[in-house]
Amino acid sequence: MKREPRSLSARQEAVMAVVRSWIIEHGHGHGPTIREIGARVGLSSTSSVAYQLAQLEKRGLISRTGREWSSCRLESPAPPRRGLRSR
Repeated sequence: MKREPRSLSARQEAVMAVVRSWIIEHGHGHGPTIREIGARVGLSSTSSVAYQLAQLEKRGLISRTGREWSSCRLESPAPPRRGLRSR
């Protein structure tokens, strides 16, 4: 049985939209800060924003070049893995 990947939550979609629009507006040189993302999506907690970014990074949708989230950039999603699944 094939398992479909989970879709993004509304909040993750909003964070992705902010990162995308920032990159379109400012280029790939420097991404938005956690506070800038939070202000645009309505989150005042920087840890909540960092959590959402970490989830997106785990899924391979964004990456960062340094320790700071402002160094994040969009990634192309990896194609689905094929082969045997372990039980």
